[in-house]
Amino acid sequence: MRDLRTPMLGAGAWLGGIAAAVLPPWATLAVVGLVLLTAVVSRQGAAIGAALAGAAVAGVALLHLGGIASGPVHDLATERAVVTADVVVTSDPRVSHGRFGDVVVVRGDVRTVAGRGAAYDVRSPVVVLADEGWLDVALGERVRVSGRLGPADDGAAALLSARGRPQVVEGPDPWWRGAAAVRRSIREAVAPRAEHPRELVPALVVGDDSGLDPALADDFRTTGLTHLLAVSGTNLTLLVGFLLVVARWLGVRGRWTYAVAAAGVVGFVLIARTEPSVVRAAAMGTVALVGMGTNGRERGARCLGVAVLALLLVVPDLAVSAGFALSALATGGILFLAPGWRDALMAWLPRWAAEAVSVPLAAQVACTPVVTALSGQISLVAVLANLLAAPAIAPATVLGLAGGLVGLVWTPLGQVVAAPAAWSVGWIVVVAQHGAALPTASITWGTGPLALVVVTALCGLVVVVAPRVLRHRGAGIGCSVLLVVTVLTRPPTPGWPPDDWVLAMCDVGQGDGLVLHAGPGAGIVVDAGPDPVLMDECLRRLEITSVPLVVLTHFHDDHVAGLAGVLDGREVGEVQVTSLPDPASGVALVERETAGVGAAPVVAPYGATRRVGEVTLQTLWPLPAGAPLAPEGGEGSAANDASVVLLAVVRGVRILLTGDVEPPAQASLERLLAGVEVDVLKVPHHGSRHQDLDLLLGVRARLALVSVGADNDYGHPAPDLLTALTATGAQVRRTDLDGDVVVSVDDGALGVRTRG
Repeated sequence: MRDLRTPMLGAGAWLGGIAAAVLPPWATLAVVGLVLLTAVVSRQGAAIGAALAGAAVAGVALLHLGGIASGPVHDLATERAVVTADVVVTSDPRVSHGRFGDVVVVRGDVRTVAGRGAAYDVRSPVVVLADEGWLDVALGERVRVSGRLGPADDGAAALLSARGRPQVVEGPDPWWRGAAAVRRSIREAVAPRAEHPRELVPALVVGDDSGLDPALADDFRTTGLTHLLAVSGTNLTLLVGFLLVVARWLGVRGRWTYAVAAAGVVGFVLIARTEPSVVRAAAMGTVALVGMGTNGRERGARCLGVAVLALLLVVPDLAVSAGFALSALATGGILFLAPGWRDALMAWLPRWAAEAVSVPLAAQVACTPVVTALSGQISLVAVLANLLAAPAIAPATVLGLAGGLVGLVWTPLGQVVAAPAAWSVGWIVVVAQHGAALPTASITWGTGPLALVVVTALCGLVVVVAPRVLRHRGAGIGCSVLLVVTVLTRPPTPGWPPDDWVLAMCDVGQGDGLVLHAGPGAGIVVDAGPDPVLMDECLRRLEITSVPLVVLTHFHDDHVAGLAGVLDGREVGEVQVTSLPDPASGVALVERETAGVGAAPVVAPYGATRRVGEVTLQTLWPLPAGAPLAPEGGEGSAANDASVVLLAVVRGVRILLTGDVEPPAQASLERLLAGVEVDVLKVPHHGSRHQDLDLLLGVRARLALVSVGADNDYGHPAPDLLTALTATGAQVRRTDLDGDVVVSVDDGALGVRTRG
């Protein structure tokens, strides 16, 4: 019988951290007290230990929250005071694409702060929001900054909106400079390689995924390989394991091997950054190393419990971190489930094959409920993809780091050493791309409570029956064949799309993705949404294999970032865009994606009318002068007002597609369209409250479509706008409530079908 006392300590600590994160302080204390009393009454040592661990983590979490919610920085943030502060940078700067433009986000610890006539020596975590002048700040630097404090809700004492460039007070310590040099050298070692290996090797080695192609990241997500794009315990296990092999080859024995391993762990944390996710990965990697040793199964299980308890005592916020949950569950699955499944498979498979199958299968089953909650999908190819990618992970990781270290001495030699790492990563890319392209690589699953309960119950059922099924050759092969057939066969969608459909509004989240039916298997795509996977899946459901025309109304990410999902695997004709190349990031994305299919974008010609299959299309906007109206109503309006506006006729149904035009452009369109009526109106800008009702109500649409993301932060669609539209007798359909929306026509009668 396995000793579960130490794992129970970890489980108790985890539950205590969750309670502190989701319950009010008084409720947390009440629950912890009740659990502790129940454990004491039961007189079960393991239960008492677990309850004490939970109480300890909950107490630390409450103290941490109390420290953040009090003190000078918090008080000044409540008053939204303008301050001058010395901040020690604790994270690399990253660019966040916000509603009103890009902002650089940096985390740091405030050491001194002066404001409202007083100065304080403190140690409070803050999130700095700044301009591009902060992109070159280095981890570990102490900088002086002026700006306005504001409340924060993400584990920081305040948000600091910085003004201007930071003044460097003190440079980073030597170990931070050394870690930064290694990271730069890793990038330089793979700089001559192709785009994907050039970006993936740093991601695989130290979690540096800046510049990664979003479409490729989606392929990794679909195939269950996302863990390779972030710092994980696998990274540490491979790197420290290789270091120990080298140490033994050099004659290191006995306790000195522990010193080498400890040095490797510390070096890994410094290079990958001392953020909570890295510390968590290092802890789980250490557990995996222990699990590889003598009596590893028992020692690894005990080490996992201790690691969870120690991590949560140091960083209690990890209790509600998805990364922590995935790491702990994957490690637990490998330690507790994989050995039994391996033994069952060994009844008809050699040991190496049984282990190769059981390890990723156990990790995948253990993590599936959390992955489903995050993505709303269940990958059917994850186990096979991980099996195929596994041989390339070790050489890519070890040789990538080796190339960076050698490159510190001589860059050309480092590039030679790192070349096999790039080749190995190339194989992983092939696995991800081909796996994601399979007809049923993943299945869509809900993220609601009932859906998650069901998937958790199914995973529990798999845990119970797997040893019995895997032990028998016929059952094991039969399940494998069934899975292969499922993956290679596109599931039927009875009645979808209806035969008489003319327009589809795809549920792509907070963005636009529309399809005009141009004929059997053909569709004109107007905007591609923010997510390639969602756009591709919608087109697959519509059975679209040919796209004779793509129109991108403007270059904001929520209209163009999903373009790869339109182009992948389909015959594509012309790509039309707006005349205003703004923002530059969207323009670059469109040029990069279209270059891959040889369809260079051209400006949609104003006033031109063309027929594409069953669709007659006229471009109404922007005006040929090229200069859009002066922006009103905030930043970003110039790009929105330059949206391509189309009037389409499909089987007699008149459809007005408006992009994100705002009131200035809408007012001009209202004059141009005076007296024009349509059957279907695509409401501009996701139903924003900034609208010209004279245009929207004047076209007298019978059906108004709103493409909008569920629970978005913008307040879309505006209730007053919906009220105005319905008051005219128009039927309103929206993707956040209805999912995919298809408009059909039958003998002139307009119909609507939804796929929520």
